[in-house]
Amino acid sequence: MMTLGNFAKGLQHIGLPTNHMDTTIAFYEGLGFTKKYETLNEKAGERVVFLELKGLVIEAYENGRAALQSGAIDHIAIDVENVEAAYRLAQEQGYEIVSNGIEALPFWEKGVRFFLILGPNQERIEFNEIL
Repeated sequence: MMTLGNFAKGLQHIGLPTNHMDTTIAFYEGLGFTKKYETLNEKAGERVVFLELKGLVIEAYENGRAALQSGAIDHIAIDVENVEAAYRLAQEQGYEIVSNGIEALPFWEKGVRFFLILGPNQERIEFNEIL
């Protein structure tokens, strides 16, 4: 049986909203993470930083709405090949899609395309293809 996992290449990142980006960067750098990429998501008006430690990537974004409590991780992103085929399968299998279809952001060198589904605990799972 075909599953969305057939498109997975691994964990891409964990999405972490923050109200204080510089404090977040300093904390994770203190743990040994390095800043790999920083940009401004102009559409959302958010500063975005990707921090990496031995293959574990955190996408921190400063949105001023971070919950500041346990369970405050926003999403888990899975690195995929062929986001269009993964999206069609998610639709066919009845997953609750909570993004506006396949969306795009100008992150990294050539951009990213992604969609999000909702899990049974209201967690958001992002299927993300770096172009």
